[in-house]
Amino acid sequence: MFNDGRTLRLASTLSSKYRPTKTTIHTRKFSLSTNTENAASWPSFSLLSTHSFTQARSLRQTKQSHAFAVLHGQLPHSVSVSASLILSYASYGDPATSHILFQQTVPKCRSAFLWNTFIRACSVAGIREGFRIYNQMIQVGIPPDDHTFPFILKACSDYSEIQKGKEVHGFIFKLGFNSDLFVGNTLLSFYGGSGDLDVTGRLFDEMLERDVVSWNTVIGVFSVNGYFSKALKLFIDMKLNSGLMPNSVSIISLLPACASLEDELSASKAHCCVVKLGLDLQVTVGNALIDVYGKCGNVKASKQAFLEIPARNVVSWNAIITGFAHRGLHKDAFTMFRLMIVAGEKPNSITISSILPVLVELEAFEAGREIHAFSIRTVVESDVFTSNSLIDMYGKSGQPTKASNMFYSMEKKNVVSWNAMVANFAQNKLELRALSLVRDMQFCGEIPNSVTFTNVLPACARRGFLRAGKEIHGKYIRLALQLDSFVSNALIDMYAKCGYLNVARNVFKISLKDEISYNTLIVGYADTSDCLESLSLFLQMGLMGMKHDTVSFVGILSACANLAAIKQGKEIHGFLLRKVFKIHLFIANSLLDLYTKSGRMELAMKIFNQIPKKDEASWNTMILGFGMIGDINMSIDLFEAMKEDCIEYDSVSYIAVLSACSHGGLVEEGKKYFSDMQMRGIMPTHMHYACMVDLLGRAGFMEEAVELIKALPIEPDSNIWGALLGACRINGNLELACWATDHLFKLKPWHCGYYILLSNMYAAVGKWKEAVRIRKIMKSRGVKKSPGCSWVHIQDQMHAFTVGERIEGSHSDFWLEDSC
Repeated sequence: MFNDGRTLRLASTLSSKYRPTKTTIHTRKFSLSTNTENAASWPSFSLLSTHSFTQARSLRQTKQSHAFAVLHGQLPHSVSVSASLILSYASYGDPATSHILFQQTVPKCRSAFLWNTFIRACSVAGIREGFRIYNQMIQVGIPPDDHTFPFILKACSDYSEIQKGKEVHGFIFKLGFNSDLFVGNTLLSFYGGSGDLDVTGRLFDEMLERDVVSWNTVIGVFSVNGYFSKALKLFIDMKLNSGLMPNSVSIISLLPACASLEDELSASKAHCCVVKLGLDLQVTVGNALIDVYGKCGNVKASKQAFLEIPARNVVSWNAIITGFAHRGLHKDAFTMFRLMIVAGEKPNSITISSILPVLVELEAFEAGREIHAFSIRTVVESDVFTSNSLIDMYGKSGQPTKASNMFYSMEKKNVVSWNAMVANFAQNKLELRALSLVRDMQFCGEIPNSVTFTNVLPACARRGFLRAGKEIHGKYIRLALQLDSFVSNALIDMYAKCGYLNVARNVFKISLKDEISYNTLIVGYADTSDCLESLSLFLQMGLMGMKHDTVSFVGILSACANLAAIKQGKEIHGFLLRKVFKIHLFIANSLLDLYTKSGRMELAMKIFNQIPKKDEASWNTMILGFGMIGDINMSIDLFEAMKEDCIEYDSVSYIAVLSACSHGGLVEEGKKYFSDMQMRGIMPTHMHYACMVDLLGRAGFMEEAVELIKALPIEPDSNIWGALLGACRINGNLELACWATDHLFKLKPWHCGYYILLSNMYAAVGKWKEAVRIRKIMKSRGVKKSPGCSWVHIQDQMHAFTVGERIEGSHSDFWLEDSC
């Protein structure tokens, strides 16, 4: 790293620079102005100890001290002075001069002292030169002492040189330093930092002598590595069996373990210990107490610990704000942030990155923008944690452009930055940009992690990007990341929403299952022909000891509605009444859907009347339900009552009332509602136009229906053409039926219903050749009629079967037995 030429040049410069001349030297301790030739006027250098050199507060003062030592002939002869300067230069970012001093002085030193100093200086300066110096020290035969090994082991920890550390450990054992307390403590720290807790525990158990540092080290190591119960056990063992008293470091090492375990009892005992030892006035201990009580959910105790700190610092405020936010007390967290400003404490990057998610939860986006401006003024915005929180805030406030500006203005990004931006695009329905950003992320050398995949997979699910979803799944497998529940649930959801429930089920089988895994599949199967799987999964979820939630009940009730499984639906309804004090609105709406689809309008109306605060879905379901059973007047009355209840009509409301008008032949009313919808600013969709075509066609206004289709501002879809085909069947209009099916065969060539309906219409008017032709076209395209399917309840189980099938496990006496 350093060469001798540079050393000689610098030494020459120093000697020429400090030759006798009129010199003025200013230091923190003295200011001298004299002629160096008059040496008698100088105070004796022996009176100025090496302490003078270690007190240098800048690189400039260090150079002044260096010059003073050269002028008085103390260098390179004084090893202690050289050692002090070596450390000082390293501390102020000039390891090159430290190396020169080391090379000049080391011939005068016969012990390990100067070598140890330079190894330590290399660690302070953040360079790897210490390893070469250590090796050189061993090679030239300088015997290491009890200070050498702690310094070199510290370097091994800093640079994750695990193998080198183990080599040093072997040398320690060979020289007999393994019984040294100082060396033993450093070995504990080295192995703990490398994550080798087995060796750490074994070394601690084998130590002949332990001090409080030994206990603190091992407690901290186990706590940091997630072995919280072990850390707690060690602390108790220290108090009861070691004969040593815990100090502030012991408490600060223990309390995070209590916080992670949410063990408030142990935290309280530690607090008692703090008071007994008189440590309660230390701000670091107070901050740890604020944090532990906050994470244990005792907000009152956390606030009390905060108030008892005599001199709070920024960490104290951050701890109380984070504690409130952790428990969902967002208003309290924001209040503490305001009090922090009033108290004159300047927020740092941790404060800003902690308060921004609070503002997101409070939807206080204007305050978030104010804090952004504050972070710019205080230059905190450039901090990566603050920038990431700002991206998250703008993304969740529906401002993806501002989030993008924040992201692309960052000089340094980490994986969290990329993940926040991917989430921003995905949440704001910019799915293609989210996928593109994942590619850019990899192009820039950042490796996606589980959070990346969890953020981008819902974008694939929403847009039905099966291929992109499969690519992400493959990438996840190639990275050999451990399949966690978040990613597996996102994969299950993506495959289910893309219609590949068999693949979703395969992912489900190999995943760690939780309530979300089951709910995703229950909802996925509920809207398919395999509704029975939803029932099976719902039962299996209960048997696994998992608690059904709102999504579980919404999914299973939807499956029961599609199966017309009124018996199972009523059982679930009864279960809800027994176990749930207040039924969630979503569940109530699902019950309405079940009973309306089953034609049990009296039960649906009873539930509807019991809903304290109805939403659009509640009203729309009832309007559709009465329309389906032909009670048109009730359907329209409910539509009018919806307005009186101050519920705004939505797109589905008009689909419901137009459908009711269609079934009742109320053409004029239907036209009025259609016009009213447009006046309210609701743009007609394909379904609205399909309802209007059906309304006109059923009433015999075929020409008007055709004119409506021809004048559509959007391309007609299969629903619109299907409505016209249905009207043609009612009115026997074969010509228009052929026109409709020409489009339907292009839009949905696999749909058997259209072929069969047209064939039957030809047969009805005696055009048998045309009927056969349509059947042949259907056969040539591989379109098959879906067989009729029936369900039967046997011993509280539902079985589906088609004609000629036999239910497995049944026998001739089974039916009689079940009916008795």
